[in-house]
Amino acid sequence: VEIHGRVIPWDGAVVISACDKSIPAHLMAASRLNIPAMHIPGGSNRIGPKMSHSVLVGDAATRWRRGEDLSREARDFQLSGCPGWGACQFMGTASTMQCLSEALGMALPGSALTPASLFDIRRLARRAGRQIMELSRKGLRPSDIMTPEAFENAIKVHAAIGGSTNALIHLPAIAHELGIKIEPERFDRLNRQIPYLTNIQPSGEFLSELFWYAGGIPRVQMELREVLDLNVVTVSGKTIRENLEQLEKEGFFRRGEGYLANYKVAVEEVIRKIKNSKGYGSIAVLKGNIAPEGAVVKYSAVAPGMLTHEGPARVFNREEDALQAILQGKIQPGSVIVIRYEGPRGSGMPEMLGTTEALVTHPALQNTAIVTDGRFSGATRGPCIGHVSPEAARGGPIALVEDGDQILIDIPSRNLSIVGCQGKKLDDRGVQAILAERQKRWKLPVLQQPPGILRRYAAQAASAMEGAYFTEKESEK
Repeated sequence: VEIHGRVIPWDGAVVISACDKSIPAHLMAASRLNIPAMHIPGGSNRIGPKMSHSVLVGDAATRWRRGEDLSREARDFQLSGCPGWGACQFMGTASTMQCLSEALGMALPGSALTPASLFDIRRLARRAGRQIMELSRKGLRPSDIMTPEAFENAIKVHAAIGGSTNALIHLPAIAHELGIKIEPERFDRLNRQIPYLTNIQPSGEFLSELFWYAGGIPRVQMELREVLDLNVVTVSGKTIRENLEQLEKEGFFRRGEGYLANYKVAVEEVIRKIKNSKGYGSIAVLKGNIAPEGAVVKYSAVAPGMLTHEGPARVFNREEDALQAILQGKIQPGSVIVIRYEGPRGSGMPEMLGTTEALVTHPALQNTAIVTDGRFSGATRGPCIGHVSPEAARGGPIALVEDGDQILIDIPSRNLSIVGCQGKKLDDRGVQAILAERQKRWKLPVLQQPPGILRRYAAQAASAMEGAYFTEKESEK
């Protein structure tokens, strides 16, 4: 998108995307070009049979790897796992980034997660075609819309909807293109302040199509209106305040409630009133001697009994090895599975949904956690802590963890630390002394980095806690 925009004299750009990385990529390209631009979200998929959706294939895949005959079930998933166009039916990264595009003001009001099978999405697309001409005439650019105040709004919305942990990579990366820095501490601070309002899988009960019927992002913005900056400008050419008034006047909320009535579900069951919220935020940034720069966990999807956990480390240098150990029953319950060299400079940071699903669907491992410098799917649930920084490939402390080290995960206190080695409890000073000795012996292993452009990326990627974007210089050899 950027390359075409550099050589073709566009008056404006309309980008259309529905899924995890294409949305932030489009917003980054629009930011670099900084010509009038807007985003059309690709909407949400249809709900599958018996309120099913695509992520359920993870459980089936795990059972298949364990030797179960799932030929009939697999055929059903092929035919109806994704029964239409659009993003998956839960608040994964695709749904999250559609919502955040709208929250940033780069998508038309009410457009995120529109059911892709409805005519509404075509009407929105036609409106976008007309509106981009208006933005071009006015000269309204992404830098005028995606301001620091807009990013603050988006982080607050992310906290309220229980969005994907991957937004902690994507939002800072988009902001970086506009010269705006978003520190991970801002996510943590705002998640302590913003009520968690939605009841959407994987952290809740309902699917994303029902979220749109319940009013989607505009309903969330209305609930958060006392803490949002409603005066920021959006691609509609109007402020958020004016957008919400217009949607109310046009009957947007009333029509959605009518669709929701088909499922015999009330709006407040899907998007709660602030007074009925179940707590604050959904994402925490943990720090400690394993993660001096931070790590990320979606605590809204963690069972209460695992918000604090201590267990012995079981260390792997590749995700595939950890997955096989889980499937082969080689993980002791209560362990902390440490997966490293899977960060941006280690392997390019692919998501590890297969491993997290294998863990959370294993009946004997419900008190077992994952800690990694890699990242997760937005569908991930359970005690899975990612983005540990500095990553192992940069010589971060996670590279120095050994089997048997006692790991403390304390989400309420935002702590991720080694608290014991060789069977002995240690204070932080004692742990740091041991890590310093291990650092002297540490050597970077040969990494299985991908070829081509992804190899270039792995050599130049920023820290995950900064946005994992391309930096200007390659890492030292």
